[in-house]
Amino acid sequence: MAGHPTPRLEAARRRAADPPRPAGRDAGCGAGRPGAAAPGVGFGVRRSAFERGVDALAQYAARDGRVVVPRTHTEELPDGTPVRLGVWLSNTRTRRDELTAEQCERLAALGVDWAR
Repeated sequence: MAGHPTPRLEAARRRAADPPRPAGRDAGCGAGRPGAAAPGVGFGVRRSAFERGVDALAQYAARDGRVVVPRTHTEELPDGTPVRLGVWLSNTRTRRDELTAEQCERLAALGVDWAR
């Protein structure tokens, strides 16, 4: 296999070519994902998971007066769509470095402290 780079060498080349991105808590909300499509692009009439999650969180906050949601909680939207709100909120927090600034502002407006 002379002339073929090893997987380690290829990985090192990719890391050198891609600029480093902050990860985890250091990235912060609104850092955005490089090359991400604009919100809502490609979804047509169907609302995005983020939109459904925000609607469910707003409904939950209006009813319960808080945005601390148990992970196992499922919220049903007025149109009958079930949203696993606790899981959505946990996953959104974990992936907050991929959120746009607008998405972070919407979460912060609802009272989500880590989105500020």
